[in-house]
Amino acid sequence: MGGAYEDMLRALVGARRFGIRFDLARLRSVLAELAHPEERMGAIVHVGGTNGKGSTCALVESALRQAGYKTGLYTSPHLCRFTERIRIGGDEVSGDELAARWADMTGRISGVALENNELTFFEQVTLLGFTMFAAAATDVVVLEVGLGGRLDATNVVDPTVACVTGVALDHEEHLGRDLGSIAQEKGGIFKPGRCGVVGASGEPTGQGMLVAEAWGRGVSELVVVARDIPAPLCEDWEIGLPGPHQRANAACAAAVLDALRRHSAGRIQVSIQALREGFRTAFWPGRLERVPGPPDTWLDGAHNPHGAQALARALDAHGVYPRVVVVGVSAEKDAASLLGPIVSRAPVVIATQAPTFRALPAAELGGMARTLVESARLPTQVPARVIVEPDYRAAMEGARKEAGNEGAILVYGSLFLVGAVRADLLDEPRDPLVTQDPAR
Repeated sequence: MGGAYEDMLRALVGARRFGIRFDLARLRSVLAELAHPEERMGAIVHVGGTNGKGSTCALVESALRQAGYKTGLYTSPHLCRFTERIRIGGDEVSGDELAARWADMTGRISGVALENNELTFFEQVTLLGFTMFAAAATDVVVLEVGLGGRLDATNVVDPTVACVTGVALDHEEHLGRDLGSIAQEKGGIFKPGRCGVVGASGEPTGQGMLVAEAWGRGVSELVVVARDIPAPLCEDWEIGLPGPHQRANAACAAAVLDALRRHSAGRIQVSIQALREGFRTAFWPGRLERVPGPPDTWLDGAHNPHGAQALARALDAHGVYPRVVVVGVSAEKDAASLLGPIVSRAPVVIATQAPTFRALPAAELGGMARTLVESARLPTQVPARVIVEPDYRAAMEGARKEAGNEGAILVYGSLFLVGAVRADLLDEPRDPLVTQDPAR
């Protein structure tokens, strides 16, 4: 990838000064200037939710590819490379292709009258994804919500199927301090006259809130996972994504694909064979991902209390008992609730910081871990030691020494931390300019 790609990344990073804007009118005016690429990229599956939305997207897209369709997949944030966000036919679009498309796109919209005459980082990336998919003539696009739903930049589409996997407390500073407020924001992707799917990956009380929100927004049909989907569905299937919580995501994905068949007038159909093979081969990096050792390292992007609880159950289900837990948390998160379900599972806990200015200082995180240990509020064993190491690479080096050849390491608490550690472990290329992503 050449200089044009790096120039694009610098320009996108510069747009971060505009932060996060919740204003779809501006984006719609730009889409009109671009001849509405969002209307030229095939059927659309729009997926939101507090947890499980990325995994559900991965499962849906994998099954569609197995069925022979040309897919587009749009996700955020990325772990190591910006190009992870936009995939066609399962492959990352090359940086050079993205740069060429971005230059053409920005040249066409430079004269559009906009507030402050600028688009945010996420607005530009979303437009870039749409134009790439339209140019590629995809059959179906699986589109992950960035933040919330109602006013997220992705919510300018008219999806064939909209799915919210569930709601739990997260991003309260943007979405509201209670489940009802969050459900209202997440449920904003449901559209009048379109099919909706409500998953079962969040808090149980949140599912009813999402159902009410969907009907209130005038969906033509609503499928509720765990109510309308038989419990044994996918129970004995091999799912490429580890963890018992992925069964709920698989059931959600199956419901989405069945709804897509019905509401695409039969144009998009996935056989049982393609469904099973798609679920078996699905991959979503950084979600209970094992990097073989010695020592083995497990990576999980759990970054809110509900995700940490799901991670704890998954570790139990897979018999993973880490000798060392390496944890880093973003400053706006409920760190104590993130620590509680996990830090009691290892004799050594290392508090560190992801390479982003959003990171909670390691000393503060370590203090919280020590408080939990000393208060004896932890459900299982008490870790012998809590170590503070702000540099994540030094933290991982210390973890390897503590784990030895026979132990295991768990890294969790922040996708930024998981992405940085994963790149080091697998020697994967990174885009340093866009690893510290404050705006999705």
